[in-house]
Amino acid sequence: MSAMVLERELDRLEGLWAEGLAELYRSYLEEVDGHDPELQPKLALAAALVDVGVRLQGLGGSAAPPAALLMGDLCLARSSRILTDSASQPIQIAFARAVEELSGAAASHTEAPAVRGLLVRALAAH
Repeated sequence: MSAMVLERELDRLEGLWAEGLAELYRSYLEEVDGHDPELQPKLALAAALVDVGVRLQGLGGSAAPPAALLMGDLCLARSSRILTDSASQPIQIAFARAVEELSGAAASHTEAPAVRGLLVRALAAH
C-alpha cells in the first residue's frame, strides 16, 4: 500500500493516526508476514482500525460520548471495507467473529478477551 493510498484511507482519521493508530498499525504489521506482501499493509490497517474502533466505543465500559462513538463506527466501517476489498472470506469472518465476541461480552457484562489476541487470531485465519 503506497503512502498516498494509506493517506486516502486515513483522511478522516488524521487525529487518531497521531494518537496511537500509527503505532497499532506498525504492531499489526509484525503479525501479517505470512500473507501476500501486497495485502500485509491493508490487513494491518484493518486490524488497527478495529482495535481503535472498539476502544473508542468503550465496549464493556461506560457509554462513550457521541463523537467517540461516531469515530469508532468510522474506524469499524473503514476496516470492514478494507477487509471486503482485500481479505479472504475466512479472514473476514474471523474479524466479524472477533468484534461479535467483544460486543457480546460487553452486552453480557462479562470480561472480554484481549482485543489484540482476537485480532491476531483473525489475521491467521485461512
